[in-house]
Amino acid sequence: MAVLWGANFVAIDLGLHADGMEVPPLLFVAMRFILVVFPWIFFIRRPAVSWRAILGVGLFMSAGQFGLLYLAMALGMPAGLASLVLQAQVLLTVLLAAGILGERPSGRQFTGVVLGVAGLAVVAVGRSMVAPVLPLIIVLAAALSWAAGNIIARQARASSGLGLVVWSGTVVPLPLIGLSLLIDGPAAVGGTLAGLQVVTILSAIYTAVLGSLVGYGIWNWLLGMYPSSAVVPFTLLVPVVGMTTAWLVLGEVPSPAEVAGGLLLLAGVAIAVLRPGRNGATPGQRRWHAQRRDAAFAGDLGDLAAADGARLAAGARAAPERDAGTRP
Repeated sequence: MAVLWGANFVAIDLGLHADGMEVPPLLFVAMRFILVVFPWIFFIRRPAVSWRAILGVGLFMSAGQFGLLYLAMALGMPAGLASLVLQAQVLLTVLLAAGILGERPSGRQFTGVVLGVAGLAVVAVGRSMVAPVLPLIIVLAAALSWAAGNIIARQARASSGLGLVVWSGTVVPLPLIGLSLLIDGPAAVGGTLAGLQVVTILSAIYTAVLGSLVGYGIWNWLLGMYPSSAVVPFTLLVPVVGMTTAWLVLGEVPSPAEVAGGLLLLAGVAIAVLRPGRNGATPGQRRWHAQRRDAAFAGDLGDLAAADGARLAAGARAAPERDAGTRP
């Protein structure tokens, strides 16, 4: 799962810059979500949430997050560094939950946010010494959009994560194709579609099928079988895999400042989402994981990134019998 998600950033980079051809980033995102939605929407029922929630998740967690991420990478944001900076969404979700849901951060979460912000500042300074800082800022905006989607999904409490991801994905293609036509121009969009490279097509398939459907399917199966406290730490491997893969495939070598800042950021994320180990689980935890296990065996193994990712905010006000662990 961590390998699929970490390599996802390299796949995006390869697709955007295929054989010297620059693919319009918003058009590329639309291509990805067409593959996320079709043909699966004909076989998966709409989740039992409002259309407003589906629209919100689609706009923020899908269109906003990936539109900004792809844009930043098209402007020169390294794939490995993007996989690292996007982890800031964990910290931003804690802050948004405090401001919107009134969930006061715990001491550990506050410490993690402060440490993470310090790490981001170090990364920004290091990045500004070797390249423009605008792509970094855009990735942070992508992380903020993801965090906003987490809050919307938390309020929606969808029982079918796969349904939420597929149906909310319908929000993405048409608006982003329209924006791409407006920003890049009909000639660029038409030329790209007429001369699609094999690498770009394979990249879109990888990000849609392996990165979204299969990757999150594995994630949700793990959450259904094991306590989140045992599963969440694996998400910290995503930027490690992302930066390693970018080094091996793309030859990216982060600067010392970027490495130092990245370590601070990951330490802040770890402090914010991980809890000290305990022997056994509370009754509330056991009930929740039993429900997830039943859902897993029933076949709901799809992308619950929206519904589960937002659960990290609950740690701020968790009762003793409630599992406050979450995923980014």
